[in-house]
Formats: sequence, C-alpha cells, structure tokens
Amino acid sequence: MIDLREPAVKLMKTAGDAESALFVSLGNMTIPDITIMNLINWVAAGAMIIGGVFPFIPQYLDIRKTGNSEGFSTFVCLNLLIANTLRILFWFGKHYELPLLVQSIIMIVTMLALVHVCVAAKHKSEIISSKVRKFSDSSVPHSSLNSSSHNHQTDSTESSFLDFDTQYFWKWTDFSSYIQFMLAFSTVMGLITFILINFWLYVETIGFLAVFAEAMLGAPQFYRNYQNQSTQGMSKKMVAMWTCGDVFKTVYFILRETPAQFWICGILQVSIDISIFMQVYMYRNLPPRKLVKQHLMAE
Repeated sequence: MIDLREPAVKLMKTAGDAESALFVSLGNMTIPDITIMNLINWVAAGAMIIGGVFPFIPQYLDIRKTGNSEGFSTFVCLNLLIANTLRILFWFGKHYELPLLVQSIIMIVTMLALVHVCVAAKHKSEIISSKVRKFSDSSVPHSSLNSSSHNHQTDSTESSFLDFDTQYFWKWTDFSSYIQFMLAFSTVMGLITFILINFWLYVETIGFLAVFAEAMLGAPQFYRNYQNQSTQGMSKKMVAMWTCGDVFKTVYFILRETPAQFWICGILQVSIDISIFMQVYMYRNLPPRKLVKQHLMAE
C-alpha cells in the first residue's frame, strides 16, 4: 500500500518554508512603511500631472495684468500642443505611465488658455494703438497721413488659419484659428496613427517626436530673447519653474525606467532652460532692441 502521509508532510513543509521566506522578505517593511511608499508614489504622480502647468501661471498672470504679450513667444505653446498631442497618440501604440497621459491632456488645455490670453492682449493693444494713431493723425499733414495710415493698415492686418497664408502661421488674429489648426492636426495624425498603429518604427518615431518637441519648448523663447536682445516681458519665475520641473521630470523618467526618448530629451530640455537663464544675465543691462529702433526712428 502506498503511504500518502509522507508526500503530504513534505508539501506542508514546503508551503511553510515559502510562507516563512515571504515573512522574512517583508520583515523589514512594516505597514506604515508601505503606506509611506504609496503616499510618495501618489505625490510624485500628482506632481507629474499638474507640475508642468505651474510654470505658466506667472506668465499668464503677467500678460493679463499688463495686457502685453510681446515678451512671450506663443511658439512655446505650439511646441507643447504638438508634443502633447503626439504623446497621447504614442500611448495608443506603446502604453506608458497613466500620469504622463493625464498630464498631456491638462497641458493641452493650459496651452490653449495661454494662447487665448495672448490673442486677447494683442487685440486689445491694437485697439489702443489704433485710437492713438487716429488722435495723432489729426495733427499730421495730409501726405504724411496717407503714408502712415497705409503702414498702420499693413501692421494690423487680420489673418486666420483658413487663409492658408504661411506668412502668418501661428500669428493669427482670432483664437478660433488656433483651435481649427489643432483640430486639423489631431485629425490627420490620428488617422495616420490608426493606420500604422502596428508598425513599431512609426510608433517609436512619434514617441521620439513627442518628447523632442517638448524638449525644444524653450527654444522659441530663447530665440525671441535673442531677437529683442532682452528678456523683458518674459516671466523669470516661469523659467525658474521650468528648470525645477524639468530636472524633477528627468529624474522621474530615469527612476521609473520610462522609454529612453523621455529621459534623453529631458536632459536636452534642462540644457535649454539653463541657456535662457544665461540670457537673463547677459541682457540685464542692455535696452531692448525694439526700444532702440523706436528711439532711432524718433530721431
């Protein structure tokens, strides 16, 4: 007769050893420790979701307060709108962390709000300058009036996305044009992604383009500062928050082992932030180039 007691005893012993091993592995980690780790993870995820929005709050408030958006490049918004749209499409081909997906959605809404306040500020400044011109033109000779009014008419030309004029790309005078462009871009890229979703090369490419476009978000602002030879009108708080957020984000990408596209472009983004701070130092004692031109024209 076969004795089943010995195998049963061995099985119980094996189960007991496994339980003991599990207990030993968790012996150094108490329930409060696990709770703290979960809390840290939640805080980090929350910071990733809304942390990217905070740097733009000072710039948004400055534009609303002064009614002047000349010092801020709206191409920064274009960069982030393109980047986050591509990042959302990338998620359908290669799932990454959910907080990063939610962050992209919130960032798109934020950038549209910033574009809206910039367009409103520009429209308001054009109305004010138009009133000033009408007042000044009343005391100008007729010949000068014709030439100056022609120039002013050119400066205040209205443009929209449906004009399809590349000269005024992303310089449209109505906010609806920016919405139309983003809808058109999202629809076209969405259809292409739907067709090529199973081609890994395409998926990896849009993933790289998404993080690369975001990494270059400071480049338009860097170029605007270079053109003006000044950082006047640009919120230094915004750039400081960019830098802190980008450093945190890059470290987060590395620690969470996200796709390489994320942390490589994160390092590039931090480098551009530092370059903008160098401009703040270089241009601190120089008058804006625009003001210099106005002074020379007045003379």
